[in-house]
Amino acid sequence: MDVKIGIVGCAGRMGQMLGREVMAAEGARLIGGTECAGHKHLGQDLGRLLGTEPHGHPVTEDAKALFARADVVLDFTVPAASVAHAKLAARAGKALVIGTTGLSGADEAAIRAAARRAPIVYAGNMGTGINLLLALVEQVAKALGPDYDIEIVEMHHRHKIDAPSGTALMLGRAAARGRGIEHDANIESGRHGHTGARKKGAIGYAALRGGEVIGEHSVIFAGADEHLEIRHRAFNRRLFASGAVRAALWVADRKPGLYTMFDVLGLSGAGR
Repeated sequence: MDVKIGIVGCAGRMGQMLGREVMAAEGARLIGGTECAGHKHLGQDLGRLLGTEPHGHPVTEDAKALFARADVVLDFTVPAASVAHAKLAARAGKALVIGTTGLSGADEAAIRAAARRAPIVYAGNMGTGINLLLALVEQVAKALGPDYDIEIVEMHHRHKIDAPSGTALMLGRAAARGRGIEHDANIESGRHGHTGARKKGAIGYAALRGGEVIGEHSVIFAGADEHLEIRHRAFNRRLFASGAVRAALWVADRKPGLYTMFDVLGLSGAGR
């Protein structure tokens, strides 16, 4: 039987892309979508919203009802909404895929708590390539050791509201795991003015914003005699949507727990 998938935030740019990807995916069936109260697309047929034939399901604001009907719900919204949706998933015992970025430590703790009662895939980036890069960065950081400074440079469109990006932070945490150090205690971000010398062993971040850049990330390992740079560039947001649908199909029949794209992609041992 097809996996029944619902989308919260279905009328946004990413929500619509998710909807079209679900409709195109083999083994998946789009069964509804929600938006926030007062949204201009409430009541519109979901198929019409996505530019296809009428679907028979209007866009509603009832996320609780969506969780009751779906096997898996996709969430690329905002942190507060994602936490609320994780709690709904826990109450309904339904699977949830979260691609929202900018979550705080408290937000992530709430999602971990919800995952004790529902299977949840949570990743700051659902793309296959970037998750392979995460595994590679961890290995390189371990192999090169502390004599190489690590700098992470990311660029996104002018509309992005969080920095560093969720993907950049994932890359930094992967590097920290490789080094065997605590990430949050060893970061340098937003340098300005007389900063003093770079702290040995730090993981540096630089965030660039402009234009309509979907996402570019570089991890630089800077040694005294050589620099190694690993780079990923996203050209279409569809890669995030296809990864999210892949995660939804994977997590639909899993036991409660908090999973990552490493689990979805079968990257055994990575990110642990």
